[in-house]
Amino acid sequence: MTQRFGTVAVVGAPNAGKSTLVNALVGQKVAIVTPKAQTTRTRLMGIALLGETQLLLTDTPGIFQPKRRLDRAMVAAAWGSAQDADLIALVVDAKTGLTRGLDEMLDRLKERREPKILVLNKVDLVAKESLLALATELGRRTEFEQIFMISATSGDGVADLKAALAARMPEGPWHFPEDQVSDATDRMMAAEVTREQLYHQLHAELPYESAIETEKFEERPDGSAVIHQQILVARDSQKAIVLGKGGTRIKAIGEAARKELSALLGRKVHLFLHVKVNPKWEEDRGLYREIGLEWVE
Repeated sequence: MTQRFGTVAVVGAPNAGKSTLVNALVGQKVAIVTPKAQTTRTRLMGIALLGETQLLLTDTPGIFQPKRRLDRAMVAAAWGSAQDADLIALVVDAKTGLTRGLDEMLDRLKERREPKILVLNKVDLVAKESLLALATELGRRTEFEQIFMISATSGDGVADLKAALAARMPEGPWHFPEDQVSDATDRMMAAEVTREQLYHQLHAELPYESAIETEKFEERPDGSAVIHQQILVARDSQKAIVLGKGGTRIKAIGEAARKELSALLGRKVHLFLHVKVNPKWEEDRGLYREIGLEWVE
């Protein structure tokens, strides 16, 4: 049989469920998922297989109105992923519906020459009549070649969507080994896993102004990995929140991240975390490179 290979840019507003969908299509976790908006900061590639087709899925930052340099870099990464993609998949939270941000996104998508499909996500939370009305309205605003209704969390409709994506990919050799599921390095994945635990354990207490910097990733002769990471925050009050009373919070974050990393990397992990206050961490060009973003003026 003839091999197929193609790229699908998965775009949408924050919290539309893009990362959950990419994980479901790949069949395992490659992108972090939290209830906090704008969790995805960089353009991460998930690699999915179906028969003779290899799909490169770009899980992008949510597209929103940028206010700061980091915001601008994230939005630029999202739109950049759509450049020359074989297909753009717009993921919409069916429960939230047509927002101002989505309205602006539709206007911009109209200008794109790449073929587009619409993916209505979280359909299990919405009445059927409302879904049909939303699909009709979105289809009126921008031309979509197909419309899918899914629940990325439960998996409903995901198999049909994956089959449709695979069928639309052009003929060509695979670009990645059969067992590779992401383009993220172990170093990048380590930072993402710790950041996910930070969001999960601190919830609303954690302000958006935080980042993870992997200072050292060392392979030991026994096959284990030693990882040293900095949790960057903007103020001393935020440092106290991350540390917790007597350091209990950061210890719990580190333990949970270490366990997940050991499972993901398939080896023992020694993880060391510390918190650093740097009010200007968003102006650090090196950190942007570390998390896979372009510097945007």
